[in-house]
Amino acid sequence: MNKQQVYDFLTEQGIWFEVTEHGAVYNMKELACVNLPYPEADAKNIFVRDDKKQNYYLLTVKGDKRVNLKEFRKEHGTRPLSFASEEELMHFLKLIPGAVTPLGILNDTECRVQCFIDKELFEGRGLTGVHPNDNTATVWLKTGELADLIRRHGNPVSIVQL
Repeated sequence: MNKQQVYDFLTEQGIWFEVTEHGAVYNMKELACVNLPYPEADAKNIFVRDDKKQNYYLLTVKGDKRVNLKEFRKEHGTRPLSFASEEELMHFLKLIPGAVTPLGILNDTECRVQCFIDKELFEGRGLTGVHPNDNTATVWLKTGELADLIRRHGNPVSIVQL
């Protein structure tokens, strides 16, 4: 799905969302320069795989949070983890680096990617800001509706402390 297809899909599903268009951003430092309506709700997304290239994980946390992959591995019983390659990102989520988002899971036809969403994104307004499969916008969604959307697609979602 491209950006407009994501918006159309969210509308068809009856999911509330708000869009902030901006120039292309490739990392959280660049996003910090964008005037966002809900900066406390922007999300960072990390796409990783195990050392056998059997299991793929998308970790979604608040934008200013650091993720310790060794701790994640220990807490969730995974094999050693590393960042997935550009090719794996394109294969599973049809995304380019800098545009990683949980909405890319809608492109995962095999439902191989496991999604982990940090509990903190459910606090406060309960909003999450993610790219709509394109790094030239941020779409704001209710975190619970985002998790439900991914589950309905067929991918597992875990709400955890990251």
